[in-house]
Amino acid sequence: MTREVFVTGGTGYLGRALIDALIRRGHRVRALTRPGSETKVPAGAQSVTGNALDAADWMEKVAPADTLVHLVGTPHPSPAKAAEFQKVDLPSIRAAVAAATAARVGHMVYVSVAHPAPIMHAYIAVRSEGEALIAAAGLNATVLRPWYVLGEGHRWAYALVPFYAAARLIPAWRAGAERLGLVTHDQMIRALVAAVESPAHGIRHVEVPEIRAGLRQPQPSG
Repeated sequence: MTREVFVTGGTGYLGRALIDALIRRGHRVRALTRPGSETKVPAGAQSVTGNALDAADWMEKVAPADTLVHLVGTPHPSPAKAAEFQKVDLPSIRAAVAAATAARVGHMVYVSVAHPAPIMHAYIAVRSEGEALIAAAGLNATVLRPWYVLGEGHRWAYALVPFYAAARLIPAWRAGAERLGLVTHDQMIRALVAAVESPAHGIRHVEVPEIRAGLRQPQPSG
């Protein structure tokens, strides 16, 4: 089935690749972008200008989308960027939830983060609040929870691969190693495409093992 997809953060690390993948599969895509960045939207998608932090600026442009994918966030998140999470990540998901609700979007896709975890508490808190906003709004949603997405410009974590391999061999550490495991950019894009093409009823949480599997075994809840 062809989907009408509205993407926020469509010119970012995940957004451009996701839009390309959706267009190749025959879906119609519109991407929210800042004025002056229209040329960064992948070919085949329609650019929609607006301020991602202010729903009033673009909520009337969401229809007739049946799916809203929210990808706006602070690039290269780290513990040092707690203030940016409050200034960008939290207002943007508030705006996205308001826009999805006003447009009566049937399904929302949100990239959260794996948790609990021993670090990145500010980031986890903001993304968890985003999940709570979606639930409170009564939206059907797929919430993906990667820990770190390996890819171009995001390669430092490859150094942790041996640690993860060893941790999975220790029973007491195995569950944490799986929950906080690394996923590749390609795996993330495949999971996002699958989320768009297989809308959730209620809220579906997708953890690292399901992201790696391409969302073949979604875990519905709610």
